[in-house]
Amino acid sequence: MNRKLISAVSFIIFSLCAIGIVVLALWPSRASWLFGAKEPQERHRTRIIVPSVSDGSNPNALLAERLIFEERANIKSPLNEGEIPISVLNFDFDNNAIEEQVIAYRNLLDAGSPVSIAFFSYDELSGTYRRQWNAATAATIPGTVSLYTQDLLGDRSVCIIVTGMNTQGEHTMTVFRENSDDKNRPFNTIAKIQMDGSIIIQESDHSRAYQQGIARRQPFTITAGGRDSESDNMLDRIEITYTFNPSNGIYEQNRINRVPGSQVEQRRVREILSGNPKIFENFINDLWYHVSPQGTIDRSQYLYFDPEKREIIFFGDDSQQVFIWHNSTSTRYGLYISSQNISVSTMRRFLDIEMTSLDSIRIRVFDDVRMKITLSASWDGSYRRAGNIAGSAEEKNTINPYTDAVYDSSMGRLSLFTNGEYTLSSSGVLTKGVYAFFQISGQELLELRPERNGVHGSAHGGTHGERFIYAITGAATIHTSENISLSRVRLGSSGIQELHEGHIVLTRVGNMGSRE
Repeated sequence: MNRKLISAVSFIIFSLCAIGIVVLALWPSRASWLFGAKEPQERHRTRIIVPSVSDGSNPNALLAERLIFEERANIKSPLNEGEIPISVLNFDFDNNAIEEQVIAYRNLLDAGSPVSIAFFSYDELSGTYRRQWNAATAATIPGTVSLYTQDLLGDRSVCIIVTGMNTQGEHTMTVFRENSDDKNRPFNTIAKIQMDGSIIIQESDHSRAYQQGIARRQPFTITAGGRDSESDNMLDRIEITYTFNPSNGIYEQNRINRVPGSQVEQRRVREILSGNPKIFENFINDLWYHVSPQGTIDRSQYLYFDPEKREIIFFGDDSQQVFIWHNSTSTRYGLYISSQNISVSTMRRFLDIEMTSLDSIRIRVFDDVRMKITLSASWDGSYRRAGNIAGSAEEKNTINPYTDAVYDSSMGRLSLFTNGEYTLSSSGVLTKGVYAFFQISGQELLELRPERNGVHGSAHGGTHGERFIYAITGAATIHTSENISLSRVRLGSSGIQELHEGHIVLTRVGNMGSRE
């Protein structure tokens, strides 16, 4: 009898334990209330706002919307009403293995407000990110803002650097330094510079002792360049150098240097620098090659600006990068451009372009990379117009640019239409685009450019947005031969350069007819 009673009690205890485990697993908030715990507080979650949907006709707008969506999705705590995020920076400021977040934002409820930044730190008690501090910057145009950190002073304190432009067409730089003495004010403003020309941080070489963490280095200087208002020549410049004053903890003017500009026709300069971005876009619509500080031509580095297709092509170190041209903002000396890599949406690039003569420009490039990508080539410096290539192409392009033909080849079946369009079919993949035949120095060439929203790369072996130029080798021409041999080439200031990728033989199999 005792055994039966013990078995019954054991069964009841086991059943109650099982029921308790189920309750704790499925209803943790209710179970903790049953055991006397306080009702848990509501935790704020990141509110993701989906941007308006574009009609799909403008691929640049789609990329811009995707970038805005990514910025809003990355914030760790919601902003206040009317505050729209522009740029997000995650960084471990206090070396505790927990990242803090800095958000650059614009308040839509105050149309005249500048771009501001807010600092969010992790609160271990609540388990959420809380807004700890915010401050205004000198920038006012959201599309020009770049946000990054740097050891500007050489003492291993982290500075937040915000660059951008204001509504007066001036470049701005605002620098905030870590402040460990006041927990309610984690950063102090140590520089707020506005100039009608570029603002550059002059970085010096790091000593081995600094790299090993056993010594400091001298603070970097900041140089701001602009127009010399005391000169009649619009291209005469003035450069102001700012150095850090440790006694008051801010950057101050140290010296002023005047730089004479080129003596060119002033009426044409005033027209180009009139403040209309379209006029300056037309001025730089060309191929530009890099000029070394010694004045020699660097034939391995080029820039091509295409305002019509809204593309900027960077060629250097035998690689080509294509950037979507988003926004143009006029400056006193030229143009400030924001762009985005056509393949890597997290890579943004800002270009500060200044006119130095009617055939030369000076460029300062700022990379805003949201992932660890090694950027090998430096694009800063002077560039000269390579107009001789475009001129020779226009003067000697006497052949018909289009034809009606179908070819079989090792890269697939190539169909050419009389309206300048083509299709390339290879292994079930269809690539569409535009083509043209032209001549340079008597050499007949074929250019294939895949369309941006089509299928790319598989048939050509290239990357998204790339253009392919082939030389027609031998005695064959497109209008007289059934079989044509192509060889991939590159165009530069020195002319046609062979890439030695092997020949592609096109065998004609018929006609396609016109395509309207």
